[in-house]
Amino acid sequence: MTAFTELMAFQRDTEALAQIAGRLGWDQETMMPHGAALQRGDEMAAIEAVIHARRTDPRLGEWLAKAEAPDPEGARMLELTTRSYTRARCIPERLAAELARLTSLSHGIWAEARAQGDVAHFLPTLRQVVALRREQAQAWAEGTAATTAYDALLEEYEPETTAADIAAIFDRMRPRLVALRERILGSSVRPAKLGGEFGHDGQLRLARKMAEAFGYDFTRGRLDLAVHPFSSGSGSDVRITTRVMESDPFNCLYSTIHEVGHATYEQKIAPAFALTPLGQGVSMGVHESQSRIYENQLGRSAAFTSWIFGQMRAEYGDLSCEDARAFHAAVNRVEPGFIRTEADEVHYNLHIMMRFDLERALIAGDLDVADLEEAWNARFLNDFGVAVDRPQHGMLQDVHWSAGLFGYFPTYSLGNVYAGCLMQALRADLPDLDASLAKGDPSPATDWLAEKVQRHGGLHAPRAVITAACGTAPSEGPLLDYLEAKFAEIYAL
Repeated sequence: MTAFTELMAFQRDTEALAQIAGRLGWDQETMMPHGAALQRGDEMAAIEAVIHARRTDPRLGEWLAKAEAPDPEGARMLELTTRSYTRARCIPERLAAELARLTSLSHGIWAEARAQGDVAHFLPTLRQVVALRREQAQAWAEGTAATTAYDALLEEYEPETTAADIAAIFDRMRPRLVALRERILGSSVRPAKLGGEFGHDGQLRLARKMAEAFGYDFTRGRLDLAVHPFSSGSGSDVRITTRVMESDPFNCLYSTIHEVGHATYEQKIAPAFALTPLGQGVSMGVHESQSRIYENQLGRSAAFTSWIFGQMRAEYGDLSCEDARAFHAAVNRVEPGFIRTEADEVHYNLHIMMRFDLERALIAGDLDVADLEEAWNARFLNDFGVAVDRPQHGMLQDVHWSAGLFGYFPTYSLGNVYAGCLMQALRADLPDLDASLAKGDPSPATDWLAEKVQRHGGLHAPRAVITAACGTAPSEGPLLDYLEAKFAEIYAL
């Protein structure tokens, strides 16, 4: 066996163990009995210790020094393995295991605090999570080329992108988003909400229809319920979750479409890449580009919502929206709201900008965990003009910080930017797309995305994937142009 072959055989088992760890996390958020939390924390710590030991095994360094790539795919595998090995060696096994144990426990404590609206119940655990992530980030910053501790965290989710890059994008986006919001809120047009009660079972039936329409393969996945919807896994086992609110079916339907975007990305990666360094989405920004384009540019389009309107009438009878046009407007209502996952497309990135600034301050030590709620509420009032009425609508709404996912939030907006670029290119290539969407068939678009983005997995760097698919380097312009055109029509601007 060559050094390359030995290295990839070793990495295959490491990737398999990482998938098992992910399955434990999926179970914790969907089916695990409440009383198992402490034991699950120990289990997560144990498996993370094994994975970390493999990722820092001295033989990796020996193999990497000797390995010769047989082809460009092999060269990319060596590049990604070297990056993983370099980062893993910065972190002691004790820290890796403790982070896995604590974030497993922290999830349950956050869920309890969220249910009770009790920030104080969560703060001691969050303080520990922040301390460990700061330690990890500093170790990465010292052992890699990262400029700051926060950049070292961001590198985990979006390689080749820094906080300065994100801040510059946000500085360019904010004025146009705020101006668009003000024009919309000043309009005399006021689309009505969809009113009524929509039964649990009916919503799940519709959610499955949405998933199937967007190409989710249920023979290699499943749909379950979770407090905070997510997608988990890769290759032949990719699972999604959603949630049901009987007064708001859009929450369920669009959470499902969003997670299907993530899941189909993983399902459509070239099978030969399974359990290799190329076998997962290349970055969270590219991942979010798939979930956001499925959810928004496709799923909230006038053509596709006309089909959803018919499906909902078949399930629930007459709706409060009198026709497909009013239904489309209801789906795309713009109003300042507390919850990020329920935010309209105009406000969504403003939610992310707020979280980006707060978590950077936490990691830098400029904001103490004890002051986070006050800082959140003050910033929300300033940005959205509404006072947070309860913790579930404030700092307890998102699962990310309990899981230690600092650096993840900005990838949502980066995904929106990438999605804007992809949709511009996709529309140019598929001028008759709306005719298919109106029939509940997004497959021309999803096939285009599978060919241009999804099948490549981790083969190309994030921005290179988007540039190759679109023919130009990514920028925020297409997203902002799309938003302004869409909402000008809905609100008669």
